[in-house]
Amino acid sequence: MYGFGWTGDLANWSVKAYNKTMYSISLAYLLWFFSFFGVAGFHRFYLGKIGTGLLWMCTGGLFGLGAVYDLFTLGRQVREANYQAALTDRQPGQFHRRVQQGWRDIQDGNFRVIHGKKEHPERIILKTARDNQGIITPGDLALEADIPIEEAKKLLDAMVSKGFAELRVRRSGTVVYVIPEFTDRSSPLEDL
Repeated sequence: MYGFGWTGDLANWSVKAYNKTMYSISLAYLLWFFSFFGVAGFHRFYLGKIGTGLLWMCTGGLFGLGAVYDLFTLGRQVREANYQAALTDRQPGQFHRRVQQGWRDIQDGNFRVIHGKKEHPERIILKTARDNQGIITPGDLALEADIPIEEAKKLLDAMVSKGFAELRVRRSGTVVYVIPEFTDRSSPLEDL
């Protein structure tokens, strides 16, 4: 089984902090009851578990075993769904595709807090340039922002066209983008 010792307290805290995303335990059990004691899987659809809801419908709740399992674990499943909804900033009933940056699976043993908004690319450019003494490459930005390198190059070119960055060449011949306010004045750069 799964190790859930900390999950309940954390889920309850998260739900209190984000009260509008509450799934109802009583409604989940009611749906479990009206889906022929869980065999049809209506309660799984309610919790956003479309895949297992379809599996429950096609196999009779995993031949009744899954339906019995849900009888004993439905309260925890509702708490987890509330926690997931709070982290992904969605309302109950809104289905979403899990992405790499999405909410973690409970059983993976990792814990990541997902921030509601994605950081603006220009902010990532500035932070990366500041950390690298004003110098940034498309590869640096692609790694930091988790975007394709072509998109990173377009963003850096836009910064140059706006006058916020300069295009320079290192003595080694590498083309870099420079944010002048973060540069070390003794940096060995040459004009392009």
